[in-house]
Amino acid sequence: MNSIQQATNSALISSEEELEEQLSEPSPLVLDALQTLESDLLILGVGGKMGPTLARMAARALTKIGSPFQAVAVARFSQPALRHKLEAQGVKTIACDLLDRAALAALPDSQNLIFMAGQKFGTTGNAAQTWAMNSYIPGLVAERFAQARIVVFSTGNVYPLTPIAHGGAVENEAPAPVGEYANSCLGRERIFEYFSRTNQLRCAMMRLNYAIDLRYGVLLDIALKVKQQQPVDVSMGAANVIWQADANAQALALLNYCSSPPFVLNVTGPETVSVRRVAAWFGEIFGIAPQFTGSEATTALLSNAAKAQQLFGYPRVSLHQMIEWTASWVQTGGALLNKPTHFEARDGRF
Repeated sequence: MNSIQQATNSALISSEEELEEQLSEPSPLVLDALQTLESDLLILGVGGKMGPTLARMAARALTKIGSPFQAVAVARFSQPALRHKLEAQGVKTIACDLLDRAALAALPDSQNLIFMAGQKFGTTGNAAQTWAMNSYIPGLVAERFAQARIVVFSTGNVYPLTPIAHGGAVENEAPAPVGEYANSCLGRERIFEYFSRTNQLRCAMMRLNYAIDLRYGVLLDIALKVKQQQPVDVSMGAANVIWQADANAQALALLNYCSSPPFVLNVTGPETVSVRRVAAWFGEIFGIAPQFTGSEATTALLSNAAKAQQLFGYPRVSLHQMIEWTASWVQTGGALLNKPTHFEARDGRF
């Protein structure tokens, strides 16, 4: 038995049903946070990788605490199957294109919003659409829901690459985004900040990187390279990761920290994760010597989550547990989203 297998004892996850059950389990942090709701919880842009399990987590929590309010998931729902699945899980759904002012105006009023709408992949070659999604829609939403508390999903990409030895950017680090995507994400933050400072809109900016699900994520990207005996690029020599359920739990808890001016929080795991070391761990498990390309730069895209850990405690799922689950998922042919993170990109092009 290798060192990673010895480090954890939790049962492995063997199916998507088990995975989604684990990802949507509300923690005590979530149960406490949603006690303060004064209206239904509106989740905008629920169709991405994290939205469905966040919506289900909120619905499960509201049922558990006996709340009179609902989790309401809003998206275009270009894939009707997702809408049917969420409805079956107790989540109310509304189809809406947030770029359509009339459709946005027709959404039900709410005092509590999670804003997850955005675009990353496909920015190169279609930057205008990314800016519309990431920087224009925020203004429309801020006007429409001027009295609400809004937790805004942002990204650690708004920070510059920082020396690995420094342990990651802290919240008061001056933004210096690299590339169109990252700049449009800073645009998202600035638009919400404008409405917060001028109209007293209550916001919390959640700067996330990188959430992990067994079907996608930095660890999966590395594991697949090792398993398929393809070289792992170590140019971006380190990264941060957090289990998706832990990230979603902190997003919901941030409702109680919304303020004017906005509250800003880095959300990620406590470790500075060595890409080379993680590849070596997967190599141990798979019995494959990993191959590498490139050499580690002295800087990387890293965030320091000490403030989040002070507020919410350490994530419930450890790095070693994520590695063990990911390795097992790859070995048993678990379902994949086939959406590489491109975490190794140092030029901000996605």
